[in-house]
Amino acid sequence: MRLQPDPRLALVIATLLWASSFIALKWAFDVYHPNWVIAGRMLVALACFSLFYRQILRFQYRQGDWKVLVIMSACEPCLYFIFESQALLYTSATQAGMMTAMAPVLTAAVAFVFLGERLTRRNGLGFGLAAIGVIWLTLAGSEDQHAPNPLLGNTLELLAMLCAAVYGVCLKLLSKRYSALTLTSLQAAVGSLFFVPLAAVSEQTWVLDWSGIGAIVYLGACVTLGAYLLYNYAVSQIPLTQAVIYVNLIPVFTAIMAMLLLGERLNGYQWLAAILVMAGVFLGQDKKRI
Repeated sequence: MRLQPDPRLALVIATLLWASSFIALKWAFDVYHPNWVIAGRMLVALACFSLFYRQILRFQYRQGDWKVLVIMSACEPCLYFIFESQALLYTSATQAGMMTAMAPVLTAAVAFVFLGERLTRRNGLGFGLAAIGVIWLTLAGSEDQHAPNPLLGNTLELLAMLCAAVYGVCLKLLSKRYSALTLTSLQAAVGSLFFVPLAAVSEQTWVLDWSGIGAIVYLGACVTLGAYLLYNYAVSQIPLTQAVIYVNLIPVFTAIMAMLLLGERLNGYQWLAAILVMAGVFLGQDKKRI
């Protein structure tokens, strides 16, 4: 009997890796241009995936799937990483991590628009509370060395979460026919084709910095390969609305790591706003009608 990995354990590990990516990106961006960091991340992931090319190519394409594949790939990694890389230039890793709490609510909204999944009044109330919390978190932020323009940075990170929501819906549709390994490797391939040309035309004063290079390798091998592979596998095993709840762990993991490794802090008002975001997200997860 073949043992299947626990999808919920896979989700916990994936969220821990995603949370660490905010720290690694901050380190890498201190040395290299964002386009080079993302391009390097994609190339490292693609090199790792090349070791499994036989398993990746073991699929049967269904006519018409290219439309969903294009939308999925355009949203993530392309638009997602553009928004997120720019966001981290203007806001702190902690605040960006808090923005990820909106992913479950946005995913429910996208599923309502494109899949016809109905939102209850409780869902709508949760969405409203979380949105108020996000606005409060952003407006309560003060400019400092970690967040020179939190309003702009948090807005860009919220747009990244919207891309992630569309990506999640597309992924759920495609995971019925394609393996997590195949879909994740496609992301790395599209990301490489998209970001390498952007990096080539980006200004960069090259220095050999092992911490920056190590962060890029970590992002490609552990986050892009590991986290996405684990998440995509979990989505293929359990309902999307259950899987996306685990994204709520990212703000907690990010805040802890940012405090320990980057010395970032939220002020009192921002902590209250963060609690409001989490409360709204928790409320919005209940599918029962009220």
